[in-house]
Amino acid sequence: MNDFDFFIGSWTVVNRRRTTMFDGSDDWDVFPATSVSRSILDGGGNTDEIIFTAQGWRGFTLRLFDLERKEWSLYWASGRTGLLYPPVVGTFTGGRGDFYGDDTYDGKPIKVHFIWSDITATSARWEQEFSIDGGETWESNWIMEFTRAG
Repeated sequence: MNDFDFFIGSWTVVNRRRTTMFDGSDDWDVFPATSVSRSILDGGGNTDEIIFTAQGWRGFTLRLFDLERKEWSLYWASGRTGLLYPPVVGTFTGGRGDFYGDDTYDGKPIKVHFIWSDITATSARWEQEFSIDGGETWESNWIMEFTRAG
């Protein structure tokens, strides 16, 4: 239940986001952000709001720990669309978090994988990858490198 305690607080973020998907391109946009994460429900969950100042939008994550199943559900909401996306669900093992879910991309079903890794007291890495073939192959499309602020 305390897997995300490392993330509570303020962060600066370097984002790398793929410009196009599933076309063989390896072009990435790089841009900054800031993030603040807070604990909720006596540690049974947490939130973070990330501000992409240069892009002019924000995102919000809600993470909830299922006490019975001993796993996390992570929900992302985009300030660009006003939508809450389907959750990814998973756990931490050996200092790495893997979370999987189903979504759509360009109207087609995809698998989604979030990875939390390289976690220290002052840094962490988040990566998102998509699969269009049911999880046989994955394409990374967004990487965030977090550094603790202040």
